[in-house]
Amino acid sequence: MIKYVSGDILLTKAEAVAHGVAPNDNFKQGLAFSLREQWPAMYKDFRHFCKETHPKEGGVWSWKGPGGPIVYNLLTQEHPPSNDSHPGKAKLSYLRSSLKELRTQAETDNVKSLALPKVATGVGGLAWEDVKPVIEEAFSEVGFPVFVYETFQKNTEAKEV
Repeated sequence: MIKYVSGDILLTKAEAVAHGVAPNDNFKQGLAFSLREQWPAMYKDFRHFCKETHPKEGGVWSWKGPGGPIVYNLLTQEHPPSNDSHPGKAKLSYLRSSLKELRTQAETDNVKSLALPKVATGVGGLAWEDVKPVIEEAFSEVGFPVFVYETFQKNTEAKEV
């Protein structure tokens, strides 16, 4: 079940949160920056993961810290050309692949609920009208609620119920 909500995804009650990044991303913009501030260990672990495995676009890396949600980092954007440069733009093919893997991982992890932003539409540069059907294709028939934060409202808890 997909439910579109308005609010601040950082205040979600969902068991898991997903967001879009690039392989070797510095988490300097958008939701990734907020998550980096909230869970600095996640960012450190992500950078270590990237250095060790050299992940490709279209994958997912998950992280679970003490007391927080599972954070699924969707590799929806192109790898930055250098360590000091910005990531490239997102592609629908990367998004589709990441969401498919996200669904598999979330089902394997027995996730009870998942929160998503309008993934890949901010820094990633994709149009929401192109992304929304890809999300619906991936999650229309899952056994847990998926809350898509369609409208951002800072410091406002969404009505997820």
